[in-house]
Amino acid sequence: MAEKVYKCLNPVGTQEPVDTYPLAPRLKTLDGKTIHLSICGEPDITIPLEKRLKGDYPNINWTVKKSYGTYPVKLSEEERKTTDGVILGVCW
Repeated sequence: MAEKVYKCLNPVGTQEPVDTYPLAPRLKTLDGKTIHLSICGEPDITIPLEKRLKGDYPNINWTVKKSYGTYPVKLSEEERKTTDGVILGVCW
């Protein structure tokens, strides 16, 4: 029996490079800053993520909102004024 040869295409494809622009200036330091962690989706990876971030960055004032639905919880107007940065954790 002859040896079979299989050919396939890479499903990743080729993506064109894009220009990115920051929405806000980069913080010079995180010490003493207030970072909001917004978690939505399944809690399987986000629970260890929250513990790890709080353990690795103890000098940050963390605020956390969790929504195990499909949309992240929005920040109130007061929270927007007092928050220096936001991390959105999404996991399905």
